[in-house]
Amino acid sequence: MSADTRAHTGPVQGDFDHRMAVFGSDDEFVAAALPFLAEGLAAPDEPPPVAIVAPAGLDLLRDALGADARKVGFIAHTDWYTGSAANAVAQSAGYLAAHAGPGGRIHLLMEPDWAGRAGSSPRETAEWVRYESLANLLFAPFSTTAMCAYDTRVAGLALVEAARRAHPATGVYEPPPALVRELDAVPLPPPPDDATPLSAPAAEVVRAWSAQHRLPAAHAELFTTAVTEAAAALGPVTGTLLWGRAPSCVCELRLSHRVADPLAGFVPPPTGELEPGQGLWFTRQVCAYVDVRDHAEGSTVRIQYA
Repeated sequence: MSADTRAHTGPVQGDFDHRMAVFGSDDEFVAAALPFLAEGLAAPDEPPPVAIVAPAGLDLLRDALGADARKVGFIAHTDWYTGSAANAVAQSAGYLAAHAGPGGRIHLLMEPDWAGRAGSSPRETAEWVRYESLANLLFAPFSTTAMCAYDTRVAGLALVEAARRAHPATGVYEPPPALVRELDAVPLPPPPDDATPLSAPAAEVVRAWSAQHRLPAAHAELFTTAVTEAAAALGPVTGTLLWGRAPSCVCELRLSHRVADPLAGFVPPPTGELEPGQGLWFTRQVCAYVDVRDHAEGSTVRIQYA
């Protein structure tokens, strides 16, 4: 069991309890997971704990739990982590609404799918650490107990060390606003010289540009809606640029004011259905990346479809 797990042994009632387990072998994984699941099974007013881990890890837990396995929920992490960090927020929020006990009470053992986007590049590592950090704010109203499982054999030590800063009991925790500001201090690459300027991000213009740059019709419509939703939520927009080719089409919105809010576009709407009219939430859900950079003149919002 990792020092991170030992350092925080009990849930904080009424608050999101965000833990971290670091392991480098199957035995270490089981040693960290079993006490956590047992704690969930013994917790009053809670549904059964759920393990959201790699399929091989599910097999290990079933064998180790024996008869208690029937009391635990099992979800392959490939079915949970299916896209961006913003998608992971939506998945967690939806699951808590549908399955958690009073006040969001439930124990979730969560291992990201490192074979997917998470941690696969410095860009993805930054996005993942942002998600882990903002989870402390997004899920603060819930009495959920989550333990994030980091396998150093696949996650890598650099990612693990970065993720420690997003977990309160690690000794190197940074409050979300400070950590997000640090992530956002990395400048975005400049737009290409052949980027197309627009007087305004009008839907018909973005749609036509997307079609010209070979986005299939359904994807062009999603990208167009993502751009117009962001513009409506964050405007007024003082400048717009478009560049790239399918599927990596990019729109940059320039604002004369600062966005400032690190949670912009991450707070789930009251309805769990994804639909237009949800502003930057919709944009983050359908696009691979949404980068917000505040600066002295205002903000730059860069939206990349894939």
